[in-house]
This record gives sequence, C-alpha cells and structure tokens, in this order.
Amino acid sequence: MTDHSHHGVSPEEAEAAVRTLIQWAGDDPDREGLLETPARVTRSYRELFAGYESDPRAYLEKTFEEVGGYDQMVVLKDIRFVSFCEHHMLPVVGVAHVAYLPTDRVVGISKLARVVRGFARRLQIQEKMTAEIAGAIHEVLRPHGVGVVIEAEHSCMTLRGVNAPGATLTTSTLLGLFKNDPRTREEFLSLTRRK
Repeated sequence: MTDHSHHGVSPEEAEAAVRTLIQWAGDDPDREGLLETPARVTRSYRELFAGYESDPRAYLEKTFEEVGGYDQMVVLKDIRFVSFCEHHMLPVVGVAHVAYLPTDRVVGISKLARVVRGFARRLQIQEKMTAEIAGAIHEVLRPHGVGVVIEAEHSCMTLRGVNAPGATLTTSTLLGLFKNDPRTREEFLSLTRRK
C-alpha cells in the first residue's frame, strides 16, 4: 500500500475539502459537471504550489566561471509568473525583471526564470517574493549587485474588494551596487521601465 499523502494530507482529505467548498459556495458536488472537480483541483494545486517541493537556490548552484572577462550587467526581463496571494489564495499574475553584476561566475539564464517560478509557486506576498529572489541570487552567485523588479496584478484586488481591474503593484529589491551606485541603479531601472 503506497502512501500518496502530500505534506501529511491524503488526496481523499484534500478532495473532501474541495467538495465542502463547492457545497459552501452553493452548488452540488455530486452533480455531473462537478464530480471530477475535487480531484482536478488537488492535481492543479500540486502543480501551482510546486515551489514547496524545491529549494530555488539549488537552480543557481551550477555556474560557469569562464566568463571571458564579462563584467557588465546580466538582465533577464519579462519573466512571466503566476503566484497566489497568501491572504485570499487568489492568483497574482505578473512579470519579474532580474539582473545581476557578475563577479567571476554567471548562471544559465533559464535558471533565473526557474528561481522566479520556484518562489512564485507558493502562497506569497509580492514584497517578500521580490526580496527572496534577490536574496537567493545574491547569496549563491555572490555578484557585485542584484536587482529585482516585479510588476503584478492581484486578483484579490481586481476581482473583489476594491474591484480595480488593470491595477498593478510594482515592487523592487536592490542589493550591492544596484543599491549603492546611482549609475548602476539607473541603468537597471531604465532597462526595466515600461515604455
């Protein structure tokens, strides 16, 4: 008998919770269109919250030290992500712009996107996620500086509450030269500014 529990919760318990929410919302979890919904929701949650299954820092461990003297900013813009706000469990959809000034090593650019996704696929608040991404890059790559800007639309605000569609929240974390050197900071912010 294989244990299919996930973080100490069985699939049956998770599906029962979804059934309860469907009923609480006012529908019949036993009607044909909803019969498979609890199983579908738990499978999709497993994917949407996959960030709990890995340490995003691990993506940065494989670096390339042959940088040929390259010492300029490395910038990856418009990394699309979906996260979930920890207050309402509603989607936060946005883009992250990530940059660093390498010392003696660089990392594959896909790894920067994986770090963003690793921190995004958790229950989050955007400010914390921004700081976590920057902190991980700073800690593992030991660059001269790191900059992270995130722009996102929060469903908890656009679909309910103040009901303000199109409103986006912008957060940034600047470390090292990105924080202390005005020219580096301005170069990064001008590269990531919406045209």
